Amino acid sequence: MDNKTTQNGNSFSILSQDILNRLKDLNITEPTKVQDKIIPIINEGKSVVFESETGTGKTFAYLLPLVNELEKNEDKLKLKILVCAPTFELASQINAAAKSITQRKTALFIGGAPLKRQIETLKEKPQIVIGTPARLVELIRLKKLKVSDVSSCIFDECDRLVKKESIEDTQNLKDLMPQNCRMIALSATISKPVKSFFNGIDCVIMPKEDILTSNITHWAFFAERRDKIDTLRKVLQAAECTKVLVFTSRADQVENIYSKLKFKHIDCIALHAKADKKDRKTAIDRFRSGKAKVLITSDLCARGLDIQNISHVIQMDLPSDEDFFIHRSGRTGRAGKKGINIVIGDEFEMKQFAALEKKLGITVYPKEIYNGKIEAPKMY
Repeated sequence: MDNKTTQNGNSFSILSQDILNRLKDLNITEPTKVQDKIIPIINEGKSVVFESETGTGKTFAYLLPLVNELEKNEDKLKLKILVCAPTFELASQINAAAKSITQRKTALFIGGAPLKRQIETLKEKPQIVIGTPARLVELIRLKKLKVSDVSSCIFDECDRLVKKESIEDTQNLKDLMPQNCRMIALSATISKPVKSFFNGIDCVIMPKEDILTSNITHWAFFAERRDKIDTLRKVLQAAECTKVLVFTSRADQVENIYSKLKFKHIDCIALHAKADKKDRKTAIDRFRSGKAKVLITSDLCARGLDIQNISHVIQMDLPSDEDFFIHRSGRTGRAGKKGINIVIGDEFEMKQFAALEKKLGITVYPKEIYNGKIEAPKMY
């Protein structure tokens, strides 16, 4: 371990003054727990798989030591860092995070975007490349993306990358990396398939920070299925919301919710899985900037979505996968801030929510709308 890290007990002590100044501009002066643990490991040149709850600062846990290492190297023409992410949105966010801490060239390569334009981008000799697995593999096999000098390959949201729909591309990408390439994988939930896929690499599981209980308040609104969107409208009008992320498990319901809220003159935008990259980026940018207060989306679109200051998450159903509930809820209450997670459910979903409450150790507060205000249900 770096001596300065050991002496000061702060992983940021290994970082250059330039990077520390950039972090200060982002109002970041102290490492999070996962950053304190992971930065020294990566600084030693080791491969690592790590799990840490959503909203704990995993992206900078790997980017900071890698960029710090990169900027010590005077060679500015060779690709050194390759980051693989499962979605366009997450890849874009990682790219933005990298740009915020370094002036070294970065490039974003995602499926669905014009291949010719991306090949042109490679002529600018980026040193950090972020992309989705299929497109990265395609560019490597076309011999346009040269990975012989890549020293670090990162698999962000690795639990999603090893699922059935992505594992072939992820395996191909891993196999195409140089033999001495450092492998880094991370997620909020490290599953057995992840451990198997990265067999032989040390796995670090960060202690739970209980963000679901300490930073997030959980509310439950009962509504029959036919009344859910109207209940959502009433909640949006009654709650003191500044930025709201609305989830639905069914992708086809995104447009339905959007159109009904717009009809009631509620300012909102929808994030569709089938929308082109430009429209999706526009939607996220409008939501991030605060130009739109409500964003309606599905789990596939919002996985890994890191937008600051989301005051409320509203779940229009309970996902069958417990991990999805955790990922949804964790979009609020990030970076030490407080947030509210709301489930609008029918009788069956309320029973599911009660079981989840017990399993996750959270406290759920039943609520109802009365005279346009959110209150605890009246007892008769």
